[in-house]
Amino acid sequence: MRHSFLTAIFLLVLLPSVHVSAQQKPGNVCYISDNRIYFQLDKRWTSTQKKEFSELFSLDSILIETAMQSINAFSYDSITWLVTRVNSNITELSKPLAHAPSTLHSNDAHLLTNDVFLIDDGWDISPVSHQMVIDFPEKIGKNEFSQESGYRYANDTAYFLLSGFQDAGQVYLSGTFNNWSTLQTPMHKTGKGWETGIRLKPGKYLYKFIADGRWLADPENLQKENDGNAGYNSVLYVLNYEFRLKGYESARKVSVAGSFNNWKPGKIRLTRVPGGWNLPVYLQEGTHAYKFVVDKQWLNDPDNPDIRTDADGNTNSFLGIGDTLLFRLNDFENAGTVILSGSFNGWSTTELRMNKVKGGWELPYVLAAGNYEYKYIVDGKWMPDPANPHTAGSGDYTNSVISFKPNHTFKLRYFTDAKSVLVSGSFNGWSTSGYRMELKDGLWTYELNLKPGKYTYKFNVDGQWMIDPANDDWEGNWEGTGNSVLWIDP
Repeated sequence: MRHSFLTAIFLLVLLPSVHVSAQQKPGNVCYISDNRIYFQLDKRWTSTQKKEFSELFSLDSILIETAMQSINAFSYDSITWLVTRVNSNITELSKPLAHAPSTLHSNDAHLLTNDVFLIDDGWDISPVSHQMVIDFPEKIGKNEFSQESGYRYANDTAYFLLSGFQDAGQVYLSGTFNNWSTLQTPMHKTGKGWETGIRLKPGKYLYKFIADGRWLADPENLQKENDGNAGYNSVLYVLNYEFRLKGYESARKVSVAGSFNNWKPGKIRLTRVPGGWNLPVYLQEGTHAYKFVVDKQWLNDPDNPDIRTDADGNTNSFLGIGDTLLFRLNDFENAGTVILSGSFNGWSTTELRMNKVKGGWELPYVLAAGNYEYKYIVDGKWMPDPANPHTAGSGDYTNSVISFKPNHTFKLRYFTDAKSVLVSGSFNGWSTSGYRMELKDGLWTYELNLKPGKYTYKFNVDGQWMIDPANDDWEGNWEGTGNSVLWIDP
């Protein structure tokens, strides 16, 4: 196993702050922030790796083992250490900077409180096997570079360019797409500066450059966000849709508004092009309603035949990004109208009219991965989906629940004589009615789509709450009964 450490401290850089769930940042096992020194520990380390880490930073092996047991805080050698679980594998250990290990004091009295110590690639224990796409509240995004040459995208590859810096010895690209690795993505010198390409799928990404150990936001990227350390991260969107409006060449201003920006006109402006207007954007997966606004006049997309009526009687254009789910209601062939209504369309009672087919009613609908509640409205009468055993709520407020692209299955063995088994937790606001599980072959199950992060949950068996007997990971609660803990990794 290779661990050369490059004399232990390779270079000093400012660590960007990113509010996303992430795995271990390769190479960033130690950093300083807000006058505290942080160490990231990986429970998958071998005993040899733990020993080398302990020797490198002068940390007692007992202290490391104690921290890996995920105690919130503990005192060791008269120092109070804080422990935070980053995800199911990574534990973060910290103490005041005044108690930094001697390894870091020898020649570094000038350290800033946001410097990071980069260890060589021997400590890349958790290689990134995925691209970290930021989960963000906005459903739409666009790029804005001061120079068109600052960024380009071709053949599923995003090309980043840092202009100038010809005297730099090394330049790296670091961001959410490589888990903020400081060594994984070197850039190559060109006649204009430094460039590198990364295969990226559509989404939002944060990034910075590292030129000779100094962090830099992209000077040509006008889209930026506060990094939490009095600086900025550059924002990049890998685009997946283009709004186009033909004609209206004499218009002064054209924008698009829709469900993706709360129908705010004038905020998302199209660019004048030969023959009309256009705007490349990133849109989150799902179905979106929209209209163009031409010199303050609203109009539907003349080239989009998918037009539907909302609850107020207004017509809107619709588009879908992602995969399609087919909703089907069997029978009711004598019904006059059947409407699909759910959390995915604001429970509209007019928008989604289903199509009559042989044996029932159908409607294809584009959805983002997630969990949704819905009902059918048959000739004005609300009803849950009779073919779907998964429900939430009770009585007249019982809704069918569907998980589109589930990534976790809750399981509870035994209790086969129970009349009702529910699962509830932080993923549904601890709803007392929970999600009703299904019994099959002696096993109660329920599938959900859960975003990366930490969740707490419990089962409710015929009115009695209980933690998951098959999950040893749990934490205390206000009632003193405990909650089971689940980690979903990216």
